[in-house]
Amino acid sequence: MLQSELKLKIMLPKEQGYFFPAEWHPHIATWITFPYNDHSWQEEKLSQMYPEYFALIKAISQGEQVRINVNSEELKSFVESQLPLYGIDSATIEFNIQPTNDAWCRDHGPAFLVKEGSVERLLVNWEYNAWGGKYPPFSDDNALPLTIATRLQLPAVSPGIIMEGGSVDFNGAGTVLTSRSCLLNPNRNPHLTQEQIETYLKDFYGVSQVLWVSDGIVGDDTDGHIDDTVRFVNAKTVIAMVEPNEQDDNHAVLAANLAELKQMTLLDGTPLQIVEIPMPDAVVIDGFRAPGSYANFYICNAGVLVPTFDCPQDSVALAILRDLFTDRPVIGLSAREIIWGQGSFHCLTQQEPAPCV
Repeated sequence: MLQSELKLKIMLPKEQGYFFPAEWHPHIATWITFPYNDHSWQEEKLSQMYPEYFALIKAISQGEQVRINVNSEELKSFVESQLPLYGIDSATIEFNIQPTNDAWCRDHGPAFLVKEGSVERLLVNWEYNAWGGKYPPFSDDNALPLTIATRLQLPAVSPGIIMEGGSVDFNGAGTVLTSRSCLLNPNRNPHLTQEQIETYLKDFYGVSQVLWVSDGIVGDDTDGHIDDTVRFVNAKTVIAMVEPNEQDDNHAVLAANLAELKQMTLLDGTPLQIVEIPMPDAVVIDGFRAPGSYANFYICNAGVLVPTFDCPQDSVALAILRDLFTDRPVIGLSAREIIWGQGSFHCLTQQEPAPCV
């Protein structure tokens, strides 16, 4: 255990004034973990998704540093060789050479906390078990946050329970959204009750309210991450994915989530404001239905990066999101190849927020 962790054991992050900011809070950088093996994509699929992956890197790099976890010098050299091919300025890219297993940095990467009016930041090192032990090995990914804390010379605290970044979404004003199907799944923390999990969320993410929906979409092997179904777009408003086709497998679960959202109120007692977005056409690749969703957008300094799937709903989703985000561009980027790995832009990224000064 790090000395900084021992110190922070005395007082919880929330008690010290730390909190996890909303994604639209200014970023210093975005962290990603470069995919290099067939852990999520078969070899052929991996090469096919690289153009979309580098397009994501380029878009993020227009407004902040992109800090890339690579598992070897050889992989670093490969990425460096590709940057000019995609028009990416190498000055916007930094590398962290560290053993890794898979690409989903939202779930295995560091969770950064900030403190209002202070330059101080804190890193939370949750445990990671590849979505309930589905995809071993995952020990290298689980070790990543503390190596990043050391690299950045930031204090770190380890709660000691499983938590994935894609399972939670924040409004930056004391509220976190999550799903029962994921956080209450016995393959995560079977020894904890819902009330105990809420206590961990409040103590270590610095929130005061936990809002729960029931489930996730078809093809989502994370057991229902919130970043495929419901996302905050400002402190009082969420977008909720809906499936108008009653014959689609996603219709009932998304309708149930929507009904739950309509009963929710925020800390000030006001109802949660909800904007509905229709799901894309089912993304079926090689007979497998992937978890395509517009909710898996990523908010970075340069814009809101929205996965698109070459269907009519793309333009509908982009138009709705452009009405909601007026402070930065909303940019559609193809994710038809990336989604085969069962995740998209939000799953691949983890923001490093700027201090609150």
